[in-house]
Amino acid sequence: MTVRHGFHATMTARPGRADELVGLLLGAPSLPHPDCLVFLVSRSASDPGVVHVVEGWTSAEAHRRFFAGAEAQDLVARLQPLLAGESAYTDAVPVGGKARF
Repeated sequence: MTVRHGFHATMTARPGRADELVGLLLGAPSLPHPDCLVFLVSRSASDPGVVHVVEGWTSAEAHRRFFAGAEAQDLVARLQPLLAGESAYTDAVPVGGKARF
C-alpha cells in the first residue's frame, strides 16, 4: 500500500491535560485501520503541552470515509474538551523514513 494523502496536525492541550490528550490519540481507532499507514504522535520538547500528529492514508477518500464514521466522530468529541483553541493542520504526504519505538 502507498500513502497518497496525509497531514500534520499541531494541537495545544489545556493546562494539565496534555498526558490525557496523548493517551487518547494513542488509542485512536485509526491506528488499527487498514487505510491508515502512518500515525505518529509526538510532543514538543520545548512545550510539552503542544502535541503533533502525522497521519498518512491510502487516499483522501479513505480518510474522509473514516472520519465520517461514528468511531472517529466520538474521538473528535472526546478530544475537544482537552484542547486550548483550534488545531493547525498542514497537508503532507509521508514519502518514506523510519519510526522505531
